[in-house]
Amino acid sequence: MAIFVLVAGAWLGSWAWDDVVPTLREAGHEALPLTLSGLAEKRAVPAGQQTHVRDIVDEVERLDLRDVVLVGHSYSGIPVGQAAELLGDRLARVVFVDSNVPADGASFVSTWWEGPAKLEAAIAGNGGSWAPLTAVDCEGQGLTDEQTARLVGGATPHPGDSLAEPAVLARPLGELPATYIKCLLDGAEPNDDVAALLTSEQWRLVEMDTGHWPMFSQPYELAQLLLEAAR
Repeated sequence: MAIFVLVAGAWLGSWAWDDVVPTLREAGHEALPLTLSGLAEKRAVPAGQQTHVRDIVDEVERLDLRDVVLVGHSYSGIPVGQAAELLGDRLARVVFVDSNVPADGASFVSTWWEGPAKLEAAIAGNGGSWAPLTAVDCEGQGLTDEQTARLVGGATPHPGDSLAEPAVLARPLGELPATYIKCLLDGAEPNDDVAALLTSEQWRLVEMDTGHWPMFSQPYELAQLLLEAAR
């Protein structure tokens, strides 16, 4: 039995995995969705990026979990990648779902595709947090109107400190056993940093014909890919 620890991306909490968890459990595995500090029901908790790394590691150690398949979506791939290194033999595999990946000394802001200054200004202009996504942000991502409304309606501001704090890696990320799930409506090819990691024999690439939030647009299909990754 694998134990899936599921961490959603920016603005989202454990609730984002509600449609994925049942399929994993019906297949005989455990699934533990995790809300990071500063988000959803933990919105009042101050959080930097290393807080998020500790959120993940502390939960795994507190529950004494083994055979962990650690899943990170979007932003959370950055703390998930760092946490995966710290789990040692508790980790079975890490799965990055259309996510960012950590680079030692780099932050989410520093690698922002539109340039760091633009994201820094957006965070500063929103009182130190990244304003939640809107329905416009979801266009072209394979979501129904109902799915979009649920995603946008549940989103909360994302703590800016977690986006600005640099990642810390003890060893090359390519040494981890990893699967990268690329959602094609969000770009046909992985980013250059991911493409470089995919040259490792430890990494696998899987594609989904959907948008950036597959836990909403194709939850059953995503769960099946997670089950395959755990085999």
